[in-house]
Amino acid sequence: MAAQPERLFWNVTRTPYIPAKAPPRKSILRSIVRWLGLVLVLLWLLAALTLVALRWIDPPTTAVHIERRLQAWIHHKPYQERYTFIPLSQISPNLQHAVIAAEDARFYQHHGFDWQAIQLAAKEDMEGDRTRGGSTLTQQLVKNLFFGTGRSYLRKGAEATLVPVAEIVLGKRRILELYLNVVEWGPGIYGAEWACRSWDRTAARNMGREQSARLAAILPAPLKRRPERMNRYSEVIVKRMSQMGW
Repeated sequence: MAAQPERLFWNVTRTPYIPAKAPPRKSILRSIVRWLGLVLVLLWLLAALTLVALRWIDPPTTAVHIERRLQAWIHHKPYQERYTFIPLSQISPNLQHAVIAAEDARFYQHHGFDWQAIQLAAKEDMEGDRTRGGSTLTQQLVKNLFFGTGRSYLRKGAEATLVPVAEIVLGKRRILELYLNVVEWGPGIYGAEWACRSWDRTAARNMGREQSARLAAILPAPLKRRPERMNRYSEVIVKRMSQMGW
């Protein structure tokens, strides 16, 4: 039975307040947003726990590895993955130093983000003479592990929240070891050991100074560049190594 108006005076009545119901569409939208938020939080927690586990466990694969397999499958192209994880002690210091000099010269000084490198990369972009990116090795490692090669503001935001976690739970030595082992170094080539065997016909522990600089020079675009064509940039890397005391 509908609520009856209450008579106050002989000609004045008061109608009871009946709260308006929220439109069904708004309720559904709020539920969707709530569930999406919960899913994102759970995914972030999973990624953070994975980083903790990677302190001791070597990753069997990464988002980039999976992305390349899917691309080959979609385009019906042959794909052979070459990936072997080796300890940092089995990677030549020359190669370690060359990669740091090429990709993240302040690796041991920053805490995940190198604001100077970001500013320099932006300046080089404006001048059309960019030779390296503004991302640190830690940022690149997180991207390789969880996000693949795609670019979006959402990915950048998620990456930014995971980088401090990686710096805290992994430490510099483990970050460098993971990066050198999972980074893409050519079509189907992942990690330092297979990169050295594929491009220089030697083990990672035997890499010389110039060889290492040429190999590090292809990292910004490993599917397009070849070490033997990187004379100019490899000379820049060798110079940086000398300036850094290596």
